[in-house]
Amino acid sequence: MVIILLATYNGERYISELIESILAQTVQDFKVIVCDDRSTDSTFSIVNSYAEKNPGKIVVSQNETNTGSPKFNFLQMMIEYKNDYVMLCDQDDVWLPDKIDKCISKIREMETEFGSSMPVLVHTDLKVVDEDLNLVSSSYEKMSNKDFSITALNFVLTMNNAAGCTTIYNKALAEYIQTVPGFFVMHDWWLALTAAVFGKIGTVTEPTVLYRQHGENDKGAKRVLSPRYVFYVLTHIKTMKSMIEDSYKQAGAFLEVFGDKITGENKELISIYAALPLMPRMKRLKTVNKYKTYMYGFARKAVQIFFIKTTKKKQGGTA
Repeated sequence: MVIILLATYNGERYISELIESILAQTVQDFKVIVCDDRSTDSTFSIVNSYAEKNPGKIVVSQNETNTGSPKFNFLQMMIEYKNDYVMLCDQDDVWLPDKIDKCISKIREMETEFGSSMPVLVHTDLKVVDEDLNLVSSSYEKMSNKDFSITALNFVLTMNNAAGCTTIYNKALAEYIQTVPGFFVMHDWWLALTAAVFGKIGTVTEPTVLYRQHGENDKGAKRVLSPRYVFYVLTHIKTMKSMIEDSYKQAGAFLEVFGDKITGENKELISIYAALPLMPRMKRLKTVNKYKTYMYGFARKAVQIFFIKTTKKKQGGTA
């Protein structure tokens, strides 16, 4: 049995297309768990109507109060549900018919190789589409200039490749998700970090999702190699800086949650990365070089180095 976790909030425009695409999957051994975050539109009514038509297949609940972000809604569900396989699902995408089949095949292949007790996360590529599902790019990986084959911890600390809407993970990994950390950037990045430290990360190279881009979705796909992206970076300096600083904070929070379980090189690496803001600038750059905690791609790496060189260390230190 596969459990699909769907966090909803004011998604009335696209939620029906998503659910219909899930119900049309070539593999039907699944249950959809919907948790609505106090929608103010008709989303809750729509998902309830699907639950009534598909009893036992779709289960719907609603939070008592709004959590303030999809990441909290998702993480609450991830803490609660620990099935053999768990998939995450965004309300505005469309699943390709063989998504579950491809994800199950890959994660079982990895469990055969490493054992079912090994925590495993699998994610896939996506097709990027506009709000009317017209194709923008046949590969999110290529469009965003990422390399999904890189799964080492020194890389995962700096950025996340595993888009939550493409992921599947096993019960061994689910058991590590027990609490809401003091800080985390996104639920899928936290999950990828956990897999990088305690287990394995695998990829399906084919797209399994139509990743819809519209004015309201939280994260968008950007052509990182385009002049437009360079312009975006130059006009969103504070945003880019915040993203890098958040990765340090997330590493520190990860240590707080899992410090007694992490050992050896992994603990050293996470500790060093979390402490980067406290170092003088030159030491910071030398440390990043030593531990290879660079973001992937020339543009991202250039921005990262720029902030390493220009940001003063915290706690009133001089650089």
